[in-house]
Amino acid sequence: MSAPAMPRIPVTKTPKVYIGGAFVRSESARTFKISGADGAFFANIPQCSRKDLRNAVEAAAKAGPGWARRTAYNRAQILYRLAEMIEARSEELVGSLVRFGAAPADAAKGLSVCVDRLIHYAGWADKYEQLLGSVNPVASRHFNFTVTEPMGVVGIIAPDSPPLLGLVSMLAPVIASGNTVVALASEKFPYPAILLGEMLATSDLPGGVVNLLTGFRRELVPTFATHAHLRAIYASADAEERRALRLGAAASVKRVRFVEERGAGWNADAAQGLDMIRAFVEFKTTWHPIGS
Repeated sequence: MSAPAMPRIPVTKTPKVYIGGAFVRSESARTFKISGADGAFFANIPQCSRKDLRNAVEAAAKAGPGWARRTAYNRAQILYRLAEMIEARSEELVGSLVRFGAAPADAAKGLSVCVDRLIHYAGWADKYEQLLGSVNPVASRHFNFTVTEPMGVVGIIAPDSPPLLGLVSMLAPVIASGNTVVALASEKFPYPAILLGEMLATSDLPGGVVNLLTGFRRELVPTFATHAHLRAIYASADAEERRALRLGAAASVKRVRFVEERGAGWNADAAQGLDMIRAFVEFKTTWHPIGS
């Protein structure tokens, strides 16, 4: 008589953050627990430290020149590829949003907007320069051009709600214009961002262009504010965090842009567009003698 088969023990997932094109645990080895909407334990999430943030900025700085040199058409292709990856795993992503309390219809709608938003910025990637740049009239025999350039490494602090659409809406215009990103995911609902990192890794996006951290805002926001190699901050923040970010930005001379907690407004057309790209480019004027 044969022994009864032992039930198979499932292989549970170990969430990791995405830094420099690799999936890593926090250098501090710390984690924090998250639970689903039913209150049941779901996973231990990496609690990133200030050292993790500095490592992510270093990875973004290394990836920056190569990403900025890519043609606008190629950046558009990569954004489109990321939209394809999200569409292909839409069921898993919607499930992750529902697990943490989103209504199924709202989660499905938000996911479709994520895909559409990436397509929107893929379309802008090779067109914004024509609208933001200019040929300037001058009183001499010169051509005078104003052109845009990427700012460099941009820090993003994503909203808690919606955790995925808010993050995608903030990072897409920043990378479309050739910048690199260090993003802090939602503290309350970080798991959808972890899934997004898996899609970034297979979307043809070079490692280091987008780096995703998880952890506590109270620990990481001050370092975002004062890190000298972050050229700009794009944040969903409360009044106290805004004050800390403004003070830190003044000391380290960086641009700061805030977004409001939009709620359903994240789905609206007003949450996307050329203005979002304009906020994270710099303008350079060049002179060329006529006939040269």
